Amino acid sequence: MSTIREDSGLTTMINVFTTTRETQQAVLKIITEATDQYVAKLPGFHSANIHASADGLRVVNYAQWSDPEAWKAMMSDPECNEHINQLQALAELDYHLYDVVSVHEAP
Repeated sequence: MSTIREDSGLTTMINVFTTTRETQQAVLKIITEATDQYVAKLPGFHSANIHASADGLRVVNYAQWSDPEAWKAMMSDPECNEHINQLQALAELDYHLYDVVSVHEAP
């Protein structure tokens, strides 16, 4: 389960994939299958939330890892790189690590 709070101690990676209406579903399929079959089993993985924009032009992956080193290990993994290469052929990737600094909820 995702944990979004200031003191979680988790590292958050947000990746915005710029797609087209024609490639959005293929990008979603690659990310979902790679996460289910491989990424979720890696050490340090906590959660992933995959979002598709209603206009068909973006996919956002909000993933949480135990620490930056676990995420870096995933990014350097050869099998992960296969999926990244597939994604780069379909979309522009823009990923960065984040810290949660503020959470707001309805009263």
